[in-house]
Amino acid sequence: MSRSKPRSFRAIVALLAIVMASAASADAIDDLVKAELASSKTPGIAVLVMRDGKVLKEQGYGYANLEHRVPVTPETIFQSGSTAKQFTAAGILLLAEEGKLSLDDRLSRHFPDGPASWHRITIRHLLTHTSGLRDYGDEFDYRKDYTEAELLAVMKTLPLDFEPGSQWSYSNSGYLVLGLLTSKLSGMHWSDYQAEKIFKPLGMRTTKVISEKDLVAHRAAGYQLDDDGAIVNQDWIAPSFNRLADGALYFSLRDLGAWERALNQRVLLSDAHYTDWWTPVRLSSGASVPYGFGWGFGEQRGQPVIQHGGSWQGFRATVTRYPSQKLAVFVLANAAHAQPEALSHAIAGLVDTSLAQRPKATVQPSGEDAGLADSLRDVLSAWASYGSSEHMAPEMAAIASGSVREASDRLRVARHLSAAKSVTIIGGDALSDAAMDLLDDRSVRAVDALLDTGTERYMYRFRIDDQDRVVDFSRRPR
Repeated sequence: MSRSKPRSFRAIVALLAIVMASAASADAIDDLVKAELASSKTPGIAVLVMRDGKVLKEQGYGYANLEHRVPVTPETIFQSGSTAKQFTAAGILLLAEEGKLSLDDRLSRHFPDGPASWHRITIRHLLTHTSGLRDYGDEFDYRKDYTEAELLAVMKTLPLDFEPGSQWSYSNSGYLVLGLLTSKLSGMHWSDYQAEKIFKPLGMRTTKVISEKDLVAHRAAGYQLDDDGAIVNQDWIAPSFNRLADGALYFSLRDLGAWERALNQRVLLSDAHYTDWWTPVRLSSGASVPYGFGWGFGEQRGQPVIQHGGSWQGFRATVTRYPSQKLAVFVLANAAHAQPEALSHAIAGLVDTSLAQRPKATVQPSGEDAGLADSLRDVLSAWASYGSSEHMAPEMAAIASGSVREASDRLRVARHLSAAKSVTIIGGDALSDAAMDLLDDRSVRAVDALLDTGTERYMYRFRIDDQDRVVDFSRRPR
């Protein structure tokens, strides 16, 4: 009996330590988000943190509506932007389970009057952004209402940026077509199908397609900055154009909590389709691209990350999941200029210190670091000029989608590089086995490098293979 008391006491102390640590991280999250509100002119932000299906933090900050001074709460309704693509993909997978389509069906099977190029595009290509279908833009008048037949007619006119399956380029057009396909095969509007098969069964009570005319309780207003940096209302979009499957949902933190619990329990899809959902696409060249079906893949401090962001009509959102830590962070904001992805990564680092990102601090590089910095600068220079480098992995050197997005990315890198006075290695991480399995691109480590222009600092993160060649890189937001 005398021995059981110390064990009980130790258990109580351990439990108190967990509770105190949780409270400390919660306070730090409050400080972080409030600082972000002040520095970025973002009116309102909602944050949900879950671990192993349980809520650690669910909090609104700032205002859902500036004119009426309505605060953000966990019930506040935000717009999804492209985070809705994961639901569109789930709907397609459910149609496959109903036997109404196969992921390897040619698009021409379901739209036989489509252009000749649709004979070469599969549903899988659309899901993974490898169809080559050009991302829509000026083809539409955003202030005009379109029927689904009219939307389809415009999609049929879009050219291919590349041969289907040969390259990767993010394309909203592909997911617009997937919505039209869902409507055709289900016999109801794609949003009604998702409501019947996904939202209602999972308890996502307030998730629905955007509707300007409906009375929507707790709906937030979207904002943007004008040319003078003042906060103004979002641009007006025609109601029917706000009903596209590439990113037009309303949802709240409470809805996303139900979604995360379903993902944790794997109750929606078959095991095979969950595997498909979260497997990187492989191009016809054999190269792997870190994108599945409406989900992007990455790593943070060497740990695997499954995520997707969204931006539309004065709103931004992100869903960020850390499978090894059983952690999920959701950030919703009602400002076009907000950076919820960066905020979600910072919040994850507060909850789990193994995910804490490095600050943009200047360090004194070693001789080895200086050599690596030169190699990385060479890679950026080659990328910006559509060239190749001995320090690039072959898969990266072969990227040439010809898309507007890729061209814009290369120009941005060129601007940063031309202004950079120095490139400094800040640190690196070995990728965990789970991260390497998720990415499946032969990368084994990741390195942070700082480009310093004297007035701006840009942090780039490079994934590197076992032959010290760059497989991929990304820029970390401020």
